Parts: sequence; structure tokens; C-alpha cells
Amino acid sequence: MNLPFSSICYPMGIDTGLGRLSVERSYEEHVDQMIRQLLLTAPGERINRPEFGCGVRRMLFAPNSDVSASLSQVLVHQALDQWLGSVLKVDQVTVEAVDSTLTISLSYVLLARQQRRYLNLEVAP
Repeated sequence: MNLPFSSICYPMGIDTGLGRLSVERSYEEHVDQMIRQLLLTAPGERINRPEFGCGVRRMLFAPNSDVSASLSQVLVHQALDQWLGSVLKVDQVTVEAVDSTLTISLSYVLLARQQRRYLNLEVAP
């Protein structure tokens, strides 16, 4: 049974019909937004939480090789375990570097609902 859920949308925006902050009603979409926020935030970017983030974007400028892709996989896995470990369990992280784009594929389970979810994210300069 899914309980009613609501949170502020990320990125934040105004619901023009209601004239107030946009609200996310789907828990799955909320977790998806948290993952994107974590992966695309560079450590040191947040003032009061300087350790938060993964720093995937800086990996765009690393040499395109299997080693840098493996390093990115480790960074993503560690960041998800550290910051979202109470929300999800990571099954698999795959990172591929093709030209100037990093493709991140995640497989995870939402702990509260025991749902398997997948997320594919492309990071480009």
C-alpha cells in the first residue's frame, strides 16, 4: 500500500496554476530527484554540508578510459551508500565514458516500498 506523499520539486519551480511552489506527489520521483541531486553536486558546493555530493561532472574532464570509468563507478556507489543508504539499496552501478559524455546506469531498490528501480543518467559538459 502506498501512503500519500508530497515534497517540494527539484529543481524548485512555481506551479503557475496554483501560484505556489511545485509539489512532487510521487515518492519514486522524489527519490529519483535526490539521486540526480547527489550525483550532480560537487563536494564543497554546499555551504553547510561540504562533504555532500559525488562530483561526477569533474570526471568528464578525466582521460576517457576504463580506469576513469571504474573510478566513477566507485565514486557513485560510495556517494549513494553514504547519503541515500537509508532510502535505497544499490544493486548495480555502471558508468561508461563515450566521447565527452558519461552514461550512468543504476539499479536500486527503494527500501520503504521494496520496489526495484532503474535510472539512466547522461552527464555532458
